[in-house]
Amino acid sequence: MLPQEIIRQKRDGGRLAAADITDFVRGLTDGRVTEGQAAAFAMAVYFQGLEMEERVALTRAMTQSGTVMEWRSQNLPGPILDKHSTGGVGDKVSLLLAPLVAACGGFVPMLSGRGLGHTGGTFDKMESIPGYVVQPDLERLRQVVREVGCAVIGATSDLAPADRRLYSIRDVTATVESIDLITASILSKKLAAGLDGLVMDVKFGSGAFMAKYDDAQALARSIASVARGAGLPTVSLLTDMNEVLGTTAGNAVEVAECVAILKGEAPEARLWDVTRELTAELVLLGKLATDLDEARAKVDRALADGSAADRFSRMVTALGGPADFLERSDTYLAAAPVVRDIHAAEAGTVTAVDTRAVGIAVVALGGGRTRPQDGVDHRVGFTGIVGLGDQVDPAGRPLARVHAATEADADAAVAALRQAFTLGAGPATRGPTVTERILG
Repeated sequence: MLPQEIIRQKRDGGRLAAADITDFVRGLTDGRVTEGQAAAFAMAVYFQGLEMEERVALTRAMTQSGTVMEWRSQNLPGPILDKHSTGGVGDKVSLLLAPLVAACGGFVPMLSGRGLGHTGGTFDKMESIPGYVVQPDLERLRQVVREVGCAVIGATSDLAPADRRLYSIRDVTATVESIDLITASILSKKLAAGLDGLVMDVKFGSGAFMAKYDDAQALARSIASVARGAGLPTVSLLTDMNEVLGTTAGNAVEVAECVAILKGEAPEARLWDVTRELTAELVLLGKLATDLDEARAKVDRALADGSAADRFSRMVTALGGPADFLERSDTYLAAAPVVRDIHAAEAGTVTAVDTRAVGIAVVALGGGRTRPQDGVDHRVGFTGIVGLGDQVDPAGRPLARVHAATEADADAAVAALRQAFTLGAGPATRGPTVTERILG
C-alpha cells in the first residue's frame, strides 16, 4: 500500500493491517516515506489512536528496523534483564539497579538516554566518570555484559533506527504525547536489546513527564500489555515524582550519591524504595527468586555484602573508567568552583515541591539540555535537597546546596530553588513511593 493510503486509512479512523504498518516503518528506515508523510502519520495516530494489535505491530516493525541483539550464543548462565524509566528529577535508580541485578544473577545491557527538558539522563551521569566509554560498539557491550554482568551505556544508532527518525519528527510536530507512539518508541529499543524481562518505572507528579496519575497509569498499562503481546515479559510500576528522588540532582553529584550508597551509606528512603522494588521485580521476572519477598531479600543482601558495589566497580573499569573509581570517586568526579547553601527566606515545613522547577534549575545551571545537540556541565547541580515534611530555617537547615560554574549562576539557582519549595506550619502529606503494580 502507498504511504499516503496508510495515512488516509488511519486519518479516517480505520484499522491498519500489520503488513501495512510494517511496510510504512520500512519506508521510514529506507527513506521511501518522506518527513511530511511521517508527520501526517504521527498526527493521524495522535488523534485516532491505535488498537492493541496495531500497537504491537508498530512496536515489532520498529524493533526489526535495525540490529536485534541475541544473547544465546554468549551462553550466559542467567536471564537478560533491563529497566526503563519515563524520567524524573534526581532519578539515579539505573546506577544502582544494574549492579544489583547483576549481583543477583541477572545480566543487564542497559541502554540509556541523554537528558532532555527538565529530566536528567543516565547517559550524562555515566559520562561524568573520566574515561568511561558511554557508547561502545556492540561487541564490547556483549563482552562487558558477559564478564561483569551489567553495562550502563548510551543507545546505539544500530537499534530501532525507524524510531529515531519518527521521534525526531514527533518532537517538532506536537505529537510526542501520544501513548501509542510512546509505547512503541520505548519498547522497540528494549525488544531490540534481546531482553528476557523488562520492568517499567512510570512516574507521575510535579516532576514527571506525565504529571497526571491517570495519564501515567494509561501509559503503564499500554507498555505492559504491548510488551507482553510482543513476547517480552514486563511489569510496570507507578512511582511518585512529587519531590526529588534522593538528595541530589545533577550529573556528577548523582553519581557521587550512588557511590556512597554502594559503599554502605544509608540511602534516602524514597530512592531505596523505588530501586528495591524495581530490582526485585526484575529478579522475579528472571526467575532468580520464587516470589517478591525472596527477591527483595536477595536485593538487600547484594547491597549489604558489597557484591553490587563490586559489579559497579568492575563495570566502570571494563568500560574505560578508573580502576579505583569506587574508592576514590571524589578525586575523579569534577567539582564545581562555586558551592553555596540555599537557605529559605523563613522557617517552616516543606509542604509542596515544584519538582519540575528543580529540574529546570539544574538545566539553567548547565547540567541539562533543551536541545539534543547541547552540551552539559557535569559538575553542576544540587545536593542535600530537602523533601516533603522536612523543616528548614534561615539560620539552620538549608533547602539544598548549589554547585555552580559562576557566582551569577549560583544567584539564579538560589532564587529558583526558593520559588520551587512551599513552606507551611503544619505537617506535609506524603503518599507511598510505589503506588501500583501493573501486569500486561
